[in-house]
Amino acid sequence: MDNPLTPRSNDLGLTAAAKANKPIANQDAKSFFAQLQGFWVTLITMFKKVNTVQYPEVKEPTAERFHGRHQLNRYDDGLEKCIGCELCAWACPADAILVEGESNTEEERYSPGERYGKVYQINYLRCIFCGLCIEACPTRALTMTNEYELADDTRAKVIFEKEDLLAPLRAGQLQPPHPMEAGKTHIDYYLGNIKGGLNG
Repeated sequence: MDNPLTPRSNDLGLTAAAKANKPIANQDAKSFFAQLQGFWVTLITMFKKVNTVQYPEVKEPTAERFHGRHQLNRYDDGLEKCIGCELCAWACPADAILVEGESNTEEERYSPGERYGKVYQINYLRCIFCGLCIEACPTRALTMTNEYELADDTRAKVIFEKEDLLAPLRAGQLQPPHPMEAGKTHIDYYLGNIKGGLNG
């Protein structure tokens, strides 16, 4: 009876001649020319130009649509685009995003409309940079930058908080919380009718 742990020779597709375990007839060394033919890939590669880049002193530019670190965007007056809907967290296949929404008040307004993202975390130990969160975002609050140097010396530093992800304030933008632009509603913000910030 065959040992069930070892495959039978028929299962491996061996011919009757291979089963016979015949010794190798010709054990002579191949000629030098035949050996060169075997190493032709190695020889050709030796004379090709090296594509090595002296990173980090020299950095190659990334592709235009490269998926790098995320960024939470702002409207032109500084209010945040994130409305705390958590659609990005639901779309994430790696469960790398945590969002906790909170209601805006007229005294403390961080985004136009009813809600804003009070807590926003992305765990880059889990993120696979697929971009599904970007597609799920209804207000284009979340985009991806070309930044790819995310390594750090502790695991906690690779979990980015909202303050790490928010876009920096530009000229004419005010740090939230502050009210919406006078005479405008959240619909004007969503339609892109806020141009130039409060000073514009």
